[in-house]
Amino acid sequence: MKIFTEEELLPLSLIQHLLFCQRRAALVEIEGLWEDNLFTVEGTHLHQKVDDDLSLESRGDLRVTRGLMLHSFELGLSGKADVVEFHRLSEAAVVSSLTPEGKAVGIPVAGARGVWRPYPVDYKRGRLRYEEGFEAQLCAQALCLEEMLGVAVPEGAIYYGKPRRRLVVMFDDHLRTNTRDAARRLHELVGSGKTPQARYEKKCDSCSLLSLCMPKVTGSTKSVSKYLSRVLAD
Repeated sequence: MKIFTEEELLPLSLIQHLLFCQRRAALVEIEGLWEDNLFTVEGTHLHQKVDDDLSLESRGDLRVTRGLMLHSFELGLSGKADVVEFHRLSEAAVVSSLTPEGKAVGIPVAGARGVWRPYPVDYKRGRLRYEEGFEAQLCAQALCLEEMLGVAVPEGAIYYGKPRRRLVVMFDDHLRTNTRDAARRLHELVGSGKTPQARYEKKCDSCSLLSLCMPKVTGSTKSVSKYLSRVLAD
């Protein structure tokens, strides 16, 4: 198994981009392109509201941290969690100090009794829905927490801004495998230094990079930067 160095870590947020569209991930990371639309502005505003409130909450069996920096040298990813809650486990839930995989069932929290389990919460705009990229990005956060803290993180949640509701996500073997595979493919993509060829699909219409990617007219153009340079030169 390859263990990445600190210099090789890629932004954890690219997992979502990759699973939406490999070309989108390459445009962002390889070519350094970005453009907002209404959807991304709303999403940024929602995240800023979370980031602006850096207080630590403590309510009984719940502790809440915001903006926690995460990393995984196994996945080769790093990033910042919107929210990581710590839930105190009941004595009945702690039947063993370790899971079958050898991870702690919980960890101590300074100034508090018992053991606590991390619970990542990612904030997204829009309506409540299942989306592969969102769930894999949240799972990547859980894998980071497991690696950093040596503790089991079996589930988390995605908070959707418009309905103000949570979608609980279980980090089962299938999702963990898909997330690890996405991280591997992301490193292969970035390592190649090549932006995949454009291919128009219906989902392209909602992408903020539509006007830069131009999938209907740049299908054979592998580098948008080079394409734009040629256009400007002409």
